[in-house]
Amino acid sequence: MALFQQLPFFNPVSDQLFKNTFCSASLDSVFSRFQVDLMHGSDIVLHFNPRYAGGSEYVVHNTCQYGHWGSEERKYETPFPRGQMFALQILVTQETYKISTNGKPFSEYKHRMPFSHVDSICIGGMVELSLVAFQYPVYYIAIYKNIFHYNQMVPYKSIFCGGVHPGKIFIIQGFLNPGGNRMEISLRHKTGIAFYYSVCLDENVVVCNSYEDGTWGDEERSEVVLLKRGEPMQVTIFSSHDHYKVFVNGEQTHTYSHRFTKLEEIDVLEVSGDVELTFVQP
Repeated sequence: MALFQQLPFFNPVSDQLFKNTFCSASLDSVFSRFQVDLMHGSDIVLHFNPRYAGGSEYVVHNTCQYGHWGSEERKYETPFPRGQMFALQILVTQETYKISTNGKPFSEYKHRMPFSHVDSICIGGMVELSLVAFQYPVYYIAIYKNIFHYNQMVPYKSIFCGGVHPGKIFIIQGFLNPGGNRMEISLRHKTGIAFYYSVCLDENVVVCNSYEDGTWGDEERSEVVLLKRGEPMQVTIFSSHDHYKVFVNGEQTHTYSHRFTKLEEIDVLEVSGDVELTFVQP
């Protein structure tokens, strides 16, 4: 399958076509249903459809080819509480789609049509999107349950394969502790820190920097925005060819040019400070 680099979509409108398969979103408080459809033209290769109907909560999986729906596969539970943020990930393997929510495996759906036919994704219904993105793994990841990390202890450290490359996305979700003041996120390599992101609520400042050859570089400082003690937060770090973009709760807050340019050598994500982590995508 040919690979290409597609930038992520931030705060897109639902009922829109994408070239992506990772979704971070929140549900409307009067949510009845939404759907994620992997499509080939007018065919729906994978229909993932959480529903709330008559007090029953379930998720429908199906395929629609040449205008005809196949037999539904239902799972009578839902990992999507009303009014709360969630992360949905679809991993494509040779045999199935493996679907996880907030870092926990949820369901598996065998291919009824070739996955290589998928050319777009449509997301619609009562859902508000904050991020839709796609990642091609540098190496095939066979151990599905190790892709994401859920309810992690702090300080958190994860070693990841393949380094950083344009299009690489890191997602950190959790809560800043009610009495806490600081949170630090670091992308490290063997001899230093390529990107250091530090939130200091007591000083109302965010510091971005790099650490090389035993020395810190010049700090880039800005005001703290969109992060509050005791409230849910999502920090997304997106790497492009030239810089990192930081998004907080779906809104871009910082841009930091690469000082350490050997991105392939970056292999560690660390999170520390006064934070409780609920979901991490390294």
